[in-house]
Amino acid sequence: QVQLVESGGGLVPPGGSLRLSCVASGTISSFYPMGWYRQPPGKERELVASVSSLRGTYYADSVKGRFTISRDNAKNAVFLQMNSLKPEDTAVYYCNYRNAAENYWGQGTQVTVSS
Repeated sequence: QVQLVESGGGLVPPGGSLRLSCVASGTISSFYPMGWYRQPPGKERELVASVSSLRGTYYADSVKGRFTISRDNAKNAVFLQMNSLKPEDTAVYYCNYRNAAENYWGQGTQVTVSS
């Protein structure tokens, strides 16, 4: 069993930065991806970034050059550094871990970008 706990969301002005953290309990393998999804108001959940030892990193076009995903395998943690935030980045952000047996989600953390 894996549990994911997210933190770091908040309210920031356009151009600001936030760092999201996700810490997992249970057995995590770097072979399988961890990632961040987001769900803007009124829209479906979308993949923002992911990282795995197998395939490296992935970023959605909308966040390339602004967001950086990183992973600390020793701490069972994944992070999302978000810079140059835009109002359209406003969403609930979810941490995700997927292995061969199960797909795990965090509870979500709200990110609001507004002046």
